[in-house]
Amino acid sequence: MDIRQLEYFLAIVDRGGFNRAASALYVSQPSLSQAVRALERDLGSELFHRIGRRAVLTEAGRALIEPAREAVRSLETARASVAAVHELREGRLDVASVPSQAVEPLTSMVSAFSHRYPGVSVAIKAAFTSRDVIDMVRTGAVELGLLASARPLSDKEVVCHALGRQRFVLMVPGDGPFADRTAVRCQELAGQRLIVGQPGTGMRAYVDALREQGIEFTVAAETEHRVSLMPLVLAGVGLAVVMDSWRDLARQLGARVLDIEPESTLDIALVSRRGSLSPAAAAFVTAALSAAGS
Repeated sequence: MDIRQLEYFLAIVDRGGFNRAASALYVSQPSLSQAVRALERDLGSELFHRIGRRAVLTEAGRALIEPAREAVRSLETARASVAAVHELREGRLDVASVPSQAVEPLTSMVSAFSHRYPGVSVAIKAAFTSRDVIDMVRTGAVELGLLASARPLSDKEVVCHALGRQRFVLMVPGDGPFADRTAVRCQELAGQRLIVGQPGTGMRAYVDALREQGIEFTVAAETEHRVSLMPLVLAGVGLAVVMDSWRDLARQLGARVLDIEPESTLDIALVSRRGSLSPAAAAFVTAALSAAGS
């Protein structure tokens, strides 16, 4: 068994099949298949059921995913440690983020990090919920994760680096309701048309809690694509409860952003796996905590 075989195995898992994995790895499909069969011989068990052109994980294949990710991540950490001798002149850092925090503070974090370490590529992975972020970090799919939580996270599953808090705000089209206002009470959302995110997100939990308080509104649209929130608001479909991270971008594009009273917030944190971090991840965390404390 060698690390290349594990990388090929994970590529098939992540890409959903041999064809896509071969394209992503820039290798021929026969070479990829040969490497996987060699890995299966070494392990003494089939990793995939080959059904036509589809590859379905066997029970042994599912059991290999997490150890394989850990092995590949350990090798990447070792390679990055050597690169650190050259002041992080090259390398890659994988970061998962929920959508709102990908707007901010992740943008500022990556900008500062990239200016300091221009040779290190930052790969941002999409996660819809905080649970998704934690699972991606815990299993080694990424090294760092950025999330928002209704309460401070424990360090039971991952190591948490607190970055502060963001409040909920209301995004309104320029010609929408609450003209000449800078704030709105949550009770005033009664009777409004709202654009909401998917269950499991902090923003969805907030509007669901409003309904539990007896504040009735109409769900004009429900979207899993957080990037569509602003275009929908600007098109007059409805209003959206979002995090304060959207404020500057929303205003630049012509939307108005109002504080919601009483104030309600989410805790923002970077999370990492237990144990040593790669030099790139350690530098990213240090820079993020420094910026949060300034």
